[in-house]
Amino acid sequence: MNSKLVLESLDLKDLQDLANRLVQCLPSRLTIGLVGTLGAGKTTLVQAISSAMGVDRAEVTSPTFTLLQSHRGGGQTLHHLDAYRVADEDEFLELGVEELFDQEQAWTLIEWADRVEGVMPKNVLWLELRIDPQPDRRTVEITTADHVLSQVLETALREMISKG
Repeated sequence: MNSKLVLESLDLKDLQDLANRLVQCLPSRLTIGLVGTLGAGKTTLVQAISSAMGVDRAEVTSPTFTLLQSHRGGGQTLHHLDAYRVADEDEFLELGVEELFDQEQAWTLIEWADRVEGVMPKNVLWLELRIDPQPDRRTVEITTADHVLSQVLETALREMISKG
């Protein structure tokens, strides 16, 4: 059973706050599936997470054409993938993502992850970004099947949840 947290009306500062809290509370090995329409803020959130890990956010760009970028910060590796141009789940697996999913001290963040949902790990953390009626605001829906991770997130994000 999946648990869901919803954070509403987040601006850029709030997205950085979310990223800071995620970096502080999430386990050292994790796959994060990022979902949202074009311009919803998937890459912006990855940049915020990388910045919270100590990586220069200017080094983090959308990997739409390169498919994979890896960065190191704070003793952690961040693999940033984009499944938008991947034809199907088989092509995605051919990129060697299963090795990334199993790598210790590594987060694998995948934009457009819903396109390859069938081959994502069981305990993926899903972050769906939606543009609010105010174009500079976002709603982030966080979903996971991992009960322990769900409780950790609920505690870490309590103030942000009640704000929404």
